Amino acid sequence: MTESTAFYCRRKRRGDSDRKKNQPSRPFGGTVLFYSNDRKLTIVQTIYMENYIEDSILFLDGKFLKAKDAAASLFSQTLNYGYGAFEGLRSYSTIHGTKIFKPYEHFTRLKKSCELMNIPFDYSLEELTQLCYQVLEKNSLTHAYIKPLVIAGENLTLTASQESSLMIYAWEWDKYFDTREVTVCISSYQRPNPKSTKIEAKVCGHYVNSILAFSEAKQRGFDGAIMLDGNGFVAEGPGSNFFYEKDGALYTPPAGNILMGITRQTVLDICAELDLPVKEKLFRPEELFEADSAFFCGTAAEISAISSIEGQELNKPWKASLGLIVQEAYKNIVMEKSHAYVIV
Repeated sequence: MTESTAFYCRRKRRGDSDRKKNQPSRPFGGTVLFYSNDRKLTIVQTIYMENYIEDSILFLDGKFLKAKDAAASLFSQTLNYGYGAFEGLRSYSTIHGTKIFKPYEHFTRLKKSCELMNIPFDYSLEELTQLCYQVLEKNSLTHAYIKPLVIAGENLTLTASQESSLMIYAWEWDKYFDTREVTVCISSYQRPNPKSTKIEAKVCGHYVNSILAFSEAKQRGFDGAIMLDGNGFVAEGPGSNFFYEKDGALYTPPAGNILMGITRQTVLDICAELDLPVKEKLFRPEELFEADSAFFCGTAAEISAISSIEGQELNKPWKASLGLIVQEAYKNIVMEKSHAYVIV
């Protein structure tokens, strides 16, 4: 195999300006190698996750490989058109050992996403779950984020591919947001029209929309964003669902323009068990400026407190909010500490 072209892209990291000139710097962007004779793209470095190492083990089509040895086709519909599906799961070091939170629910959604997108995918829920545990074990991970990715086969036309590949990789990822409480803006980017795509599927290409919204928020100096639907109602964050509190009740957007999150359903279940009032309804962004508190929820974000919207602080401190009750209950559930939620 002859290497024909190498491309390396590095983004500046916080603290780089203070780095000594002769001090080696760890790669932060991504390195990809193109090979001339097999049409394969080999990923040597990935973005942002600083604890990624080349010798980490992933699963790819029936084999466990080092990340530096894994390859995907340059002609895949997933690479060329974003036509693929994925999930994001978390594992926790619980009192009963390493446990993946709600794997069956996640993999039921993954299989449904593939079905909706006409991507062939025949793994069972049990097979997928066991593969994830094996990836964790082979990488000595306990508290981790796990990403199964269904990659459509080689096809440069716009007809659905008749084959697919499965990759599962994992890394240690503590917090989605860098801050304990998040500042957010109202994004200028809307969620996709549900008549334009399968909005209920977790599809790779949908996240171009999320990247644009998140990047815009960062450029404006915020930690995150709230996206609206095509009718101007609040929908969700770029990678998480949204709740706000007002007058002793929680509110969240209904199905129709959002991805129905696994964590979102867990929050609804917590509210039902703790008799916390919660309503699914449409609401305008103007209503948020009267909110008592608010939070994002998702597998990566978990329960993330929001401190302000467009620079305006919310009425309640997080420690006095219903969101904190939900957050503490969620921690107990994922850590398997107790079925009796701690209310503070």
